[in-house]
Amino acid sequence: MLTTRKKQNVIKEIQKHDTDTGSAEVQIGLLSRGIEELTSHLKKNQKDNSSRRGLLKMVSKRRKLLDFLARTDEKAYGKLIKKLGLKK
Repeated sequence: MLTTRKKQNVIKEIQKHDTDTGSAEVQIGLLSRGIEELTSHLKKNQKDNSSRRGLLKMVSKRRKLLDFLARTDEKAYGKLIKKLGLKK
């Protein structure tokens, strides 16, 4: 689970302006960080199926947000993909 400090660090890295906490880019960044943490948890706890289900939901939500961002703002999409290192 992401602590408040970790969330604030992710938001500071990605936000467009000082009060930006809910844009698609920030949400994708937070989901990406959560996915990383859950992935490492599931490597240690392979039988934790409820966490695995949560991980799949997070991946799906991030995919939907990325598709939305690609449709609406291709420039921001490309920049975010490079920053987070999601695709080649």
